[in-house]
Amino acid sequence: MSPLPAPTTTTVHDQDVLAIAKAAASELARLLPSATPLVVAAFEPAAGPAPDAVAVRASFVGATSAELLVVADAAVAEALAGSEAAISLADALRPALEAATATLGAGVLDTAVAGPLAGGLRDDDVVAFALTSAGKDATPQAWFGIHFRRGPEAVPHQRAGAADRSAAIHQDGSGLRLLHDVEMTLTAEIGRTRLPVRQVLELVPGTVLELDRAAGSPADVMVNGRLVARGEVVVVDEDYGIRITEIVAGENA
Repeated sequence: MSPLPAPTTTTVHDQDVLAIAKAAASELARLLPSATPLVVAAFEPAAGPAPDAVAVRASFVGATSAELLVVADAAVAEALAGSEAAISLADALRPALEAATATLGAGVLDTAVAGPLAGGLRDDDVVAFALTSAGKDATPQAWFGIHFRRGPEAVPHQRAGAADRSAAIHQDGSGLRLLHDVEMTLTAEIGRTRLPVRQVLELVPGTVLELDRAAGSPADVMVNGRLVARGEVVVVDEDYGIRITEIVAGENA
């Protein structure tokens, strides 16, 4: 894979740029309303989006100011198709952009705007990542780019239009009101084990696998591959269910 580019203008030390950019990309991938879990990978220009792809851009001004760019229309199309409310692509990506900029420190995220990508991800001063599906066939589903701006900037007061928009998005305190009708897949995991390929190929009906969790231990509840809660397995009308016993904080997930 080709090396990740480093921005030439930044408000942080160059050795920290890649780590900060990758943290922002990871947070964006975590909240992106994709039908499949996404992980951060190196950006390969040859496998990147076409110049006429739809990109969502937003400016962040604060402790570390930056321009953010996301190409994810295909990744979120299935999730948005299941929403009863009409949600624009920019609004759908807003919570993910806010999660990404939370890694940059205090500041203000401006209104996100959708438009043609052109050459945004290939600019020399942009750190770009691919967001790929997990597993062996890790094909890019979305892309993220960030350009750090030079020099300290005061955190501005939010413009009236942006403030009204932010209030509408956050009026219920979740930051995800516009996505409340979007369905996400939750999975429950009672344990894991590791086997060499030879033993996997020898599995037959009746084989008992010992998991890494004691009987009676809580099951993990995952959203897009990320741990969000734990609970106990119950039976509801002859179907299995999970009674939530613990919500896992973001930093512990």
